[in-house]
Amino acid sequence: MSGSIAQGTSQTHGNTHILHFVVRLPRRMEEVWAALATPEGLASWFTAADVLEPRLGGAVTLRDLGEGQVTAWDVDRVAEYTVGAGGRLRFHLERDGEDGSVLRFTHEFQGEEESEQRWRGRFQRLIEALEPGRG
Repeated sequence: MSGSIAQGTSQTHGNTHILHFVVRLPRRMEEVWAALATPEGLASWFTAADVLEPRLGGAVTLRDLGEGQVTAWDVDRVAEYTVGAGGRLRFHLERDGEDGSVLRFTHEFQGEEESEQRWRGRFQRLIEALEPGRG
């Protein structure tokens, strides 16, 4: 099984932008979780997490995005971070067969710093990091 990135969607409401992606990953949810919910995992494909308290209400600092807090936390399923200028990032994992998972991702933010193309590149790095035989 290999990973794939479904077409992302983008919405704008006033000056708030919302990006949605569905990403099929070649590993089970339990194996993907660390890539989304630990400093080491996030640094491997996205950005350094200088602070990450793994619990609802915990502190989080994502380099280049800012400080904030964990606004949703359901181990092995949902990690959501709301940080300064970076906005709200929600990672929601679901099972996909025996050996895969699906990531439903939402990024709600203001400004123009982020794009569908940048997230597509990040998710490609995530898929590569999770390919069987790596990591």
